[in-house]
Amino acid sequence: MRPVSGAAAAPAGGAAPARAARRRVSGGGAPCAGLGPAAGAAAQPVLLGLVCAAAGLGVVGWLAGLGYAAALCALLAAAVHRSGAHPLTPADKVTLARAVLVGGVAALVADRALDGTAGTDGPAAVAIALLATVGLVLDGVDGRVARRTGTSSPRGARFDMEVDAFLILVLSVHAALFLGPWVPAIGAMRYAFAAAVRVLPRLRGELPPSPARKAVAVLQAVALIAVAPDLLPRPAAAAVAGLALALLAWSFGRDVRRLWRTGAPGGARPPERNGTPPEAPDSASPAVRGGVPPAARNSAPPRARSGASPRARSGGRPEADRIGTAPPARGPGGRPA
Repeated sequence: MRPVSGAAAAPAGGAAPARAARRRVSGGGAPCAGLGPAAGAAAQPVLLGLVCAAAGLGVVGWLAGLGYAAALCALLAAAVHRSGAHPLTPADKVTLARAVLVGGVAALVADRALDGTAGTDGPAAVAIALLATVGLVLDGVDGRVARRTGTSSPRGARFDMEVDAFLILVLSVHAALFLGPWVPAIGAMRYAFAAAVRVLPRLRGELPPSPARKAVAVLQAVALIAVAPDLLPRPAAAAVAGLALALLAWSFGRDVRRLWRTGAPGGARPPERNGTPPEAPDSASPAVRGGVPPAARNSAPPRARSGASPRARSGGRPEADRIGTAPPARGPGGRPA
């Protein structure tokens, strides 16, 4: 449900209905706005039950999945409140479905990591790959929904990017269970850059869009899903993951080098091309909180949610750094989505 103005909602000559409609948009929308996050939290146990029946899920997996659902619900509800208590858009609901799938992946990975069956439990590994594949396919759906419904927003772009990044992180942890401890660097690099921006203001600059950056992002997701079922010979799987990590390091290194050369000392940032000064990015959690510099998005697959609003992408490049109403910023590695 999208918010409507009081004038549009009220019948002609009805002042009281107009005031009621305005209340629904401003303050009264809060209860309805909470239905989206709550629906996601309610759907997570259902998915976990299906995963348990198909591949098996222990106590650790259930706790991880339910804890993830609680955190997702709380963080998304807070983001909705900060953005004016507007309900989730149709595109946001598609992203929420993807987030629930990621919760299933996280539960399976946590379960297998602690019981030592990673790489030997075929049904669980296949389930991880299938859930991640469906999530990746839906990654291209919500952008189209946002364009067709005209409901693009910074909040939605932010939500989308965080789900992408967390999926990559979880898949890299899963691959590390049978390939080695170096694989999580694929998922962690994006968060490491976000932390670096906190102490190195020169990294908060702006970078032009890059097709290579987008290609590297796609490759990460495809590579990690390819090795997830543990069906490839170990040397081949290690080579695939190693190639993804090498390309990601190259992409980040190129962007950081350019930012360091062009960044203004003391954190001063050049204005956007339209003359609006960009917002300094923040660090972020794997869920839906805070702002993360665009370069940090190297670790999430790209998506084009373009439209006329700040959530729009230009050339497949995301342009929202902070949930809520904050203006988008362009930066290094800023594509996933």
